[in-house]
Amino acid sequence: MLAFVKLAGFLFLALTVVYLSVSAYSRSVRRERLEDRWDAAPQGDAAAREAFIAEGMRAYEQGLRRRLIWLVYILPTLAVAVIVYVTNFS
Repeated sequence: MLAFVKLAGFLFLALTVVYLSVSAYSRSVRRERLEDRWDAAPQGDAAAREAFIAEGMRAYEQGLRRRLIWLVYILPTLAVAVIVYVTNFS
């Protein structure tokens, strides 16, 4: 049982690093796209640009892509659980 707890702990730490990396990358890509869209057709001054980007990032935070990043935790955990089950109870 102790080995399983250690495995779960290390898996959680590794998945947290992966989640934070993917999340930061995804936010960066989204922000870059918003900046490129603004630069293609500027509609005002720097304050308007920042408001446009902030609104786009708020929309990103509520979007599906942000929620799908949680699969970084769910899928590997399910895979390990299935492997442990099949190995021990088949």
